[in-house]
Amino acid sequence: MGVGPVTVEEVREAQECLKRGMNHHENKNFSSAIEDFKKAASTHPFDANHLPELEKKLKAGGYKKQQESIAFMGCASVHLQHLVQELSDDQQAEVPVDEQFIAIFKDWE
Repeated sequence: MGVGPVTVEEVREAQECLKRGMNHHENKNFSSAIEDFKKAASTHPFDANHLPELEKKLKAGGYKKQQESIAFMGCASVHLQHLVQELSDDQQAEVPVDEQFIAIFKDWE
């Protein structure tokens, strides 16, 4: 579990991992994408059991790597959105959240 409040550095780190993962996914390098998505989702975790439970469900479902990558991408995206929401307005101003992510997050609200 994340200890203390979310920091600007943690949000930046999670965002970078998510961006790298998306690039790997687009290039069909699904194993690397999954690793980056996991790193993003495990930055200041709100529920330490979430990733292990998701991994267990995906393995039990016999999904292809591309499908697993999409699942982890969604998990990392939701996690990043939650991290950003935990920041104060001043802290959010310090994190240049990628415009692509802002558009996605607005669609979710």
